[in-house]
Amino acid sequence: MSVLAVDAGTTGVTAVIVTEDGRIDSRGYQEFAQHFPEPGRVEHAPEEIWQAVLAACRTALDGSDLTPACVGITNQRETAVLWNRADLAAPRRAIVWQDRRSAAICARLREAGHEPRVAELTGLRLDPYFTGTKLTWLAEHDARSWAAVTSGAAVVGTVDSYLIARMTGGARHVTDASNASRTLLYDLTAGGWSDELCELFGVPRAALPEIVPNHGVAGRTDPRAFLGLDLPISGLAGDQQAALFGQTCFAPGDVKCTYGTGSFVLINTGTEPVRSQDGLLTTVAWQSPSGEITYALEGAIFVTGAAVQWLRDGLGLIDTARQTQAVAGTVPDSGGVVFVPALTGLGAPHWDPDARGTICGITRGTTRAHLVRATLEAIAYEVRDVVEVMTGAAGLAVPVLKSDGGASGNDLLMQYQADQLATPVERPVVQETTALGAAFLAGLGAGVWSSPDELRETWRLERRFEPGVRDEEAYRRWGRAVERARGWA
Repeated sequence: MSVLAVDAGTTGVTAVIVTEDGRIDSRGYQEFAQHFPEPGRVEHAPEEIWQAVLAACRTALDGSDLTPACVGITNQRETAVLWNRADLAAPRRAIVWQDRRSAAICARLREAGHEPRVAELTGLRLDPYFTGTKLTWLAEHDARSWAAVTSGAAVVGTVDSYLIARMTGGARHVTDASNASRTLLYDLTAGGWSDELCELFGVPRAALPEIVPNHGVAGRTDPRAFLGLDLPISGLAGDQQAALFGQTCFAPGDVKCTYGTGSFVLINTGTEPVRSQDGLLTTVAWQSPSGEITYALEGAIFVTGAAVQWLRDGLGLIDTARQTQAVAGTVPDSGGVVFVPALTGLGAPHWDPDARGTICGITRGTTRAHLVRATLEAIAYEVRDVVEVMTGAAGLAVPVLKSDGGASGNDLLMQYQADQLATPVERPVVQETTALGAAFLAGLGAGVWSSPDELRETWRLERRFEPGVRDEEAYRRWGRAVERARGWA
């Protein structure tokens, strides 16, 4: 048996066929357009995401002789999507998790004294990052679209809900607990939508999807809608929780970092939510069909791989992301250059939506290689910032960091990360652990695998990076540069 897993990411969709022994048999990938209507605003066209899903899945299916037994879905989280109940068409573009337009709404709610209660209920904070404030913005600024929501003609959800609606031909409007816990509308302790939060953010509860466990059948694909396939959709998770599951971080204390568009450090904290006062988020990792919830602490870093993409597309300094290792390797260090990639504000642990990208330390001797190396070093520093909070105020041990995502294939970055953390970094054979986690959840839900213990046996180490000398002076320079980047907007 095999599993079809769909990873609907921020810049493109990956589809993979995963075998029973945890190998990727085939894959497909399709990018979709990024829309930037104004500075600080990021949008996606839902139909373009859906067409990318179809194209990626078609490629993966064509490349394999295996017939999948089920489908798993993982997705960019926090992105707010609206679509019509009747024809599933989206009346407007989705507002992406990176979008900063609701900063004033967050400030207004914070000034009104709501943040402590929001944090108590959700484990999150008032920030434009999360779905709820984006929906409030739509209610206040897009009257036509929001009228359809309040009348019941349209519904709202995150990308997973939209894709399930499309795959099932509109038969199901559901989300999972991990995605729901990122909306600012979910009560972390009660384990469901909160009427109090829906009222605060002005979101009609009837428009929200039903919350289902992360594994177990949540619906079936409609062959007329989804490539002729009639399969159970039996695994769902937000991308970072899926990566935690794909890294088999099933025990409290297991920790991973996904190096994608942003970077996300998650640590499994078990069946009790652990609260942080120092910039980490408390979130649902996954919920079993029995209703038991596993929680995680998360450090969400908004821009890491996206900074490399900016070097490529915005500045033309590199032709491909893979080039960064070779270019950065031509110089021994960044030559004193520090790049703070706050291109959409700063996430954990600083949480400053008004921060902006800053490059410090440029001299006449600065070259392309120094800037590329400074970008890789910035990723390592951002992750260290989060891990320092985890091991400091939160009191958690991080004996090893499991890495995954596109940039984890960069040996120079992974070695520098181990140096900066003074902690070994382990890279698995399968680095697409977000898609792998969706496959694992779906396979558990459909009986392809019987237990997490069976899944743990499929994890294989590709390389372990042992820590070397830690450059503390470089890290101090990073801290000074971050202060200069903050509050710019």
